[in-house]
Amino acid sequence: MASASDPKRQLKIKTGVVKRLAKEKQMYEKEVKDQSAKVEKMKADEKDEYDIKKQIEVLEESKTMIPDCKRRLKTAYDDLTNLVAETEEEFGTTEEYKMAKEILEKTVLED
Repeated sequence: MASASDPKRQLKIKTGVVKRLAKEKQMYEKEVKDQSAKVEKMKADEKDEYDIKKQIEVLEESKTMIPDCKRRLKTAYDDLTNLVAETEEEFGTTEEYKMAKEILEKTVLED
C-alpha cells in the first residue's frame, strides 16, 4: 500500500486538486456572466425591484468567490509545480508525472 508521502500518489492528488480548482474557477466566471445577463434582462423588462435586488445579491456572491478560487488555484498550482520539479528525475516517465505536466500546461493563472 502506498504511503501518504508516496510521490506518485502525491502527483496524482495534487494534479486532481489543480484540475478541480481550475474547473471551479471557470464555473464561477460563467455564473457571473450568466447572472449579469439575467439581471440586465430583468432591468430591461422592468421586473419587480425586490426580485432584481435578490438576483444582484446572487451575482455579488458569485463575484466574491472568484478571487478566493484564484488564490487557492495559484497555491495548488505552485505546489504541483514544485512537486513536478522534485520528482522529474525519478518519475519523469510515469503516467502520473505526464498528467501533472499536462495539467500545469493547460491551467491558466491570472493576477
